[in-house]
Amino acid sequence: MWRGLMVLAVLLGAAGAARADVRYFCSADDKDVRFTLESAFQDGGGHQLIHFRGALMLKDASKSKSFGKRILESKDLTNRWSRNGDLRLEVFTIEGDDAEHESLDLAVIAGKHDEAAANFGGTYALRIEGSTSFFVVEGKVSCGTK
Repeated sequence: MWRGLMVLAVLLGAAGAARADVRYFCSADDKDVRFTLESAFQDGGGHQLIHFRGALMLKDASKSKSFGKRILESKDLTNRWSRNGDLRLEVFTIEGDDAEHESLDLAVIAGKHDEAAANFGGTYALRIEGSTSFFVVEGKVSCGTK
């Protein structure tokens, strides 16, 4: 009896671990900006977000008072999409008070529709705008899955 229960417990444990969550890693490093993003989505219906984190650094810190260096968290991820080889991420955050504020909007579009691959590329668009600042840049991003 105990052997049967042990075998059943092992099989049920293995069945639960078989769910394949998808982890994405994206990075860019060009003359204007350096950033890394990591996100994980459940593989099941809806592709629910498990976690998100990242770091961003402007190469010219004078372009922004608030976002020269920034740690990005799940609360900053405002839009996301992961399906059939497509990855879309948008980070948006605001710093400062009404008199002197800045917003950061970073969008990443990567992948090839209906073609899942371990490594893939795409583009990013970064916009920082505030009462005394304005900075817009676009570039290439490299992504991968794990």
